[in-house]
Amino acid sequence: MKKVMVFIDGSNMYHNLRACAGRNDIDYEKFAQKLCGPHRELIRTYYYNVQLNQAADPAAYAAQQKFLSWMNKTPDLEVRLGRQQKKSNGTWEEKGVDVKIAVDMLTKASKGHYDVAILVSGDGDLFEVVHEVKELAKHVELVVFSGQSCYHLQQKADRCIDVDSAFLSGCWLR
Repeated sequence: MKKVMVFIDGSNMYHNLRACAGRNDIDYEKFAQKLCGPHRELIRTYYYNVQLNQAADPAAYAAQQKFLSWMNKTPDLEVRLGRQQKKSNGTWEEKGVDVKIAVDMLTKASKGHYDVAILVSGDGDLFEVVHEVKELAKHVELVVFSGQSCYHLQQKADRCIDVDSAFLSGCWLR
């Protein structure tokens, strides 16, 4: 039985869920199990995002803390957080998320923790890590939401898993 790890870019997932299904109240455990399928073993799911700035938006920060607390109770799921950095124009940008995904995918591949990585991200910056994971004789599957554009990652992945509203049925919290 092949061992699978799922790597989720949280911001990418959130925006694609909103665009694809008009909602984002996904049950991450059910979603990861559905991606894995019945004939493979789901080892762990990693969820990546940034810690919101409490001073900048206390309400959003409180909502995120509630969400992260709930996520930390999800079996076999680990939350990994990057940071936000204020740009000179006053807006905020994500920092460290892509690096965390890349490091985890590579280190866990090199240690033999999985046979198949399922990547939930359309970020082209991850193209090289997908290449390197494949060089370690691991398979990489890319989750592609309907309407999502990630041509180069799709070309590099061993397989693409098309996700639309029909795929997501049975994965919602309510």
